[in-house]
Amino acid sequence: MNAWTKYGGLLAAGVLTTGLLAAAPASAQQNTTTAACKISAGAVTAGGDHRIQTFAATAPITRTENRTIAAGLWPDGQAKLSSSWLKGKPAEAPGIQHEGLTVVGDTMWSGGYLIDGQIQRFPERVGSQWGAFRAVERSQVLTSSTSVRENVYGITADGTLRRWNLSPADEVGPQIWRTSGSAGGYSGIKSMALISQTKTYDTFLMNGRDGALLMVHIPTASPMKPVVKKLKAATWQGFEAMMAAPCGTGVLLLGIDKDTGAGYLYAVGHGATVIQGLGKVPGTFTDPVNFAWHEYSDPKLLAE
Repeated sequence: MNAWTKYGGLLAAGVLTTGLLAAAPASAQQNTTTAACKISAGAVTAGGDHRIQTFAATAPITRTENRTIAAGLWPDGQAKLSSSWLKGKPAEAPGIQHEGLTVVGDTMWSGGYLIDGQIQRFPERVGSQWGAFRAVERSQVLTSSTSVRENVYGITADGTLRRWNLSPADEVGPQIWRTSGSAGGYSGIKSMALISQTKTYDTFLMNGRDGALLMVHIPTASPMKPVVKKLKAATWQGFEAMMAAPCGTGVLLLGIDKDTGAGYLYAVGHGATVIQGLGKVPGTFTDPVNFAWHEYSDPKLLAE
């Protein structure tokens, strides 16, 4: 059974009701609402637990959530990478559903777990040889009332950006992964954050060891031809992980410095024409694997 279709989370339509924090400069505001946008940072701990910290872009920034969601999901010290994870109430079952991708040792696992008084797991083995990847992310976009475009991206140890098309999920058997393109030249990239998803392209922010911040626009057409734009030439090398959450017509971007355990929040306007530093968040980030949590009802990322 493939839980991605069973619980229908991908097809939940979300409406954004919050804008950028009221205290942000006018150039960084995305609409006239005053409620602060939020971003939820996930982590896999050394003990294999799933954690969440949620931050509101108030002035000063506030941490509104800090807890363990599920304990003992993975063997101690074995989790290496994670995509963003979705969570929320499923359409056909009680409890709260959680779904994503995790690299454990050399193996990629898809699926997730349902919490309904106890944890019910439904992991599916994707394959091996994932241990050398440095980043992985999944993008899912509703293309019609019944169809979802689903792509996975990963950066290998040699700096190759790879993409896979995933077959539509159904009630029987695992999804089929098909290679759908690659591009070299990403050996200097430290992390990537998905900031935009449409029927025809995905867009990432990537930071380099040289301090550059890049916007990488990837059309879904084949052959794969990313379009790279340099947004900043320096100062972004400190982040080992980045993640984004919808906020008006832009995103909130959280950069994590694992050397110091600190996180810094930014308001990124549409097209990344404005990148406003909002300050250091009050949480700490000492876990080995970081990722973004999204609700099923969240709007898609549309910052470009």
